[in-house]
Amino acid sequence: MATWEVRLRASLQVAPGGEPDGPGARTALDLSSAFGVWVVPVRNGWGQSRVWRVRFAGLALAMAALLASCRREVETPPLEIRPVRTVTVGKRDAAVPVTLTGTIRAQDEAPLAFRLSGRMIDRRVNLGDRVRPGQLVAQLEPQNEQNALRSARANLAAAQGQLVNARASLQRREPLAARGAVSLAELDQARESFQTAQAQVDSAAAQVKFAQDQLSFTELRTNAAGVITAVGAEPGEVVAAGRMVVTLAREGGRDAIFDVPGQLVRSAPRDTPVTVSPIDDPGVTTTGRIREVAPQADPVTRTFEVRVGLTDPPAAMRLGATVVGRIALASEAIIDVPATALVTSNQQPAVWVVDPATSTVSLRAIDVLRFEPDAVVVSQGLAPGDIVVTAGVQALYPGQKVRLLDSSG
Repeated sequence: MATWEVRLRASLQVAPGGEPDGPGARTALDLSSAFGVWVVPVRNGWGQSRVWRVRFAGLALAMAALLASCRREVETPPLEIRPVRTVTVGKRDAAVPVTLTGTIRAQDEAPLAFRLSGRMIDRRVNLGDRVRPGQLVAQLEPQNEQNALRSARANLAAAQGQLVNARASLQRREPLAARGAVSLAELDQARESFQTAQAQVDSAAAQVKFAQDQLSFTELRTNAAGVITAVGAEPGEVVAAGRMVVTLAREGGRDAIFDVPGQLVRSAPRDTPVTVSPIDDPGVTTTGRIREVAPQADPVTRTFEVRVGLTDPPAAMRLGATVVGRIALASEAIIDVPATALVTSNQQPAVWVVDPATSTVSLRAIDVLRFEPDAVVVSQGLAPGDIVVTAGVQALYPGQKVRLLDSSG
């Protein structure tokens, strides 16, 4: 039990007699007994005032209980534990995707041209027309060739007449020479005339054949079935021999043509499969393999033309259609995370990483190698085994406790 000295001036008053048994003292004693206090009077020369020595029994406990009853209790709210979805980081072997844009062409495509020069009087096909083998495409003015053919035929007829006379002359001299009526010199001359006439007939016949060919060259005909993909001359124009009049894409195989940078040409193996799909309909796909690589780069773009032979191209891949080709090149093992895990910290990419020991998160900066449609390939900042938050990243703060809903690797 503790003992204090309490100087009571206003609260404890004594009677004029100065004895502790006066009314004031009894009041003080009553108050003291109510609180378990014993009061001992001590004179101090202050007149009617007294110094009272008070012994408190359990006063400290009573005051503490009084203060506790008047104080409003303040409860500390529990820390929030936020549920998150995560993924466990790991390295995987991945091929580098390469996407290029190209066009569909026929594997066998050839320009058709006249073998002769002349004025074109007719063109019977237009761009996109389908043709059959031997169909007439265009025609030159044929008068000169027709006249040359007539002349050749006339020369042939004359030569054939001379051959008939030479043969008859020889046939008459041979019996006479056998009886000695004709000299051997005359017989040799008749034989020479016959051979000359025969040679002239052969030459005239060749001229006729040549004239017939020249006349046929005034007509341009297809040599295979296909589709007209280009037109280079119009009726009425004077065209030179060899000038492209139309381009024929022969039916059969089709190629996807791409302009490929030189670095990719050197790194991509020739037997790598290529996935091709129309640019306006990615759901239609086919595969092909590199069939031909141009030996020389384009002088303007400095790219190489690569032909990819398509296997069973669908009908949607019409000639001239724009397509997208995709090829996967082998690369080193990579670390990637879902795109939803990416956040920004100090204008730099970062992710939230979970500490499995404390179940708290921390923000970690990363270096992004490249972006994929649904993932981010990380070059630095993460290691295999790290737990990265993929859902709920916007409501986190450093050191926050989290609860893992699931974990995938």
